[in-house]
Amino acid sequence: MTRIEVADLSKIYETPGEALRVLDGLDLDVAAGEAVAIVGPSGSGKTTLLNLLGALDRPSSGSIRIGGEDIGGLTAAAAAGFRNRSLGFVFQQHHLLPQLSVLENVLVPRLAGNWQESAAATESRARELLDKVGLSHRLSHLPWQLSGGEKLRTGVARALLNRPRLLLADEPTGLLDQAATDQVADLLLQLNRDEAVTLIVVTHNAALARRIGRTFELAQGKLKEVAR
Repeated sequence: MTRIEVADLSKIYETPGEALRVLDGLDLDVAAGEAVAIVGPSGSGKTTLLNLLGALDRPSSGSIRIGGEDIGGLTAAAAAGFRNRSLGFVFQQHHLLPQLSVLENVLVPRLAGNWQESAAATESRARELLDKVGLSHRLSHLPWQLSGGEKLRTGVARALLNRPRLLLADEPTGLLDQAATDQVADLLLQLNRDEAVTLIVVTHNAALARRIGRTFELAQGKLKEVAR
């Protein structure tokens, strides 16, 4: 499990004519093993924040500490290594490779290199994860043969392959109906408990946010906790 400590975080994009300040002195503290939802209108900077937490982008100022490690100033190579050993990402668009089976898609993170366990051990974990997300009967299927919910669950299993300390989910239910959304919420919360992984979910779905745990609203570049 890992704690997240964000202090005075700002992100500014230089655009023709003026600078666009997306995040403005943002603070966030998430306890190890906690589940947190972040809500806010489109364009408020939710995905920008997630990209910064995932070391996919660098802050303009401020600090991001994950498990005590300051990730804001990592080189590209160091950031890639950090993601490969510590993070899991779940995307709204799934990003499954169409030519690969469900099992092969889950095994893709192994291709990044510096994998510590054997191929047999990794495949065994992939099969266990797919069983946990209810897809043990779909191992050889291709993405086009899956429903939206099944694609998402494949993405969740892939995100957990490296035993991440932190799981980041960007609008994971944006393309799903209510029944599938409820199933995904159940799954994410179960994995948060069973895998002892800190969970941050960015969502427009108020019902999903209420299920996740503590909720923060992102507006005008800052986070404010939503009272229950």
